[in-house]
Amino acid sequence: MITHIVQWKVKSEAAGLNKAGILAKMKSDLEALPPSIADISSLSVGLNEKPSETASDIVLISTFADWEALDRYQAHPEHVKVGSFIKEVAVERRVVDFEQ
Repeated sequence: MITHIVQWKVKSEAAGLNKAGILAKMKSDLEALPPSIADISSLSVGLNEKPSETASDIVLISTFADWEALDRYQAHPEHVKVGSFIKEVAVERRVVDFEQ
């Protein structure tokens, strides 16, 4: 099983939304992916509740059967669509992918 973790810091305003609106849209859009992308084994999105200078604003934790499933997920049109919005509103992105 592959675990895919992504953390973002987002802008205070972008795409006509304030920070809270950006985070709500990101969470909603990411959580809507599993019904459209069969390769997702599990997906969870969390909003940071304890702000600090070193904290990210939002995290995605997802799992996949194998590396090929992760690759298909990343190339899927629905994922690409969500990613396009995120690229517009994010100021920082960190990723960790590992096999269990």
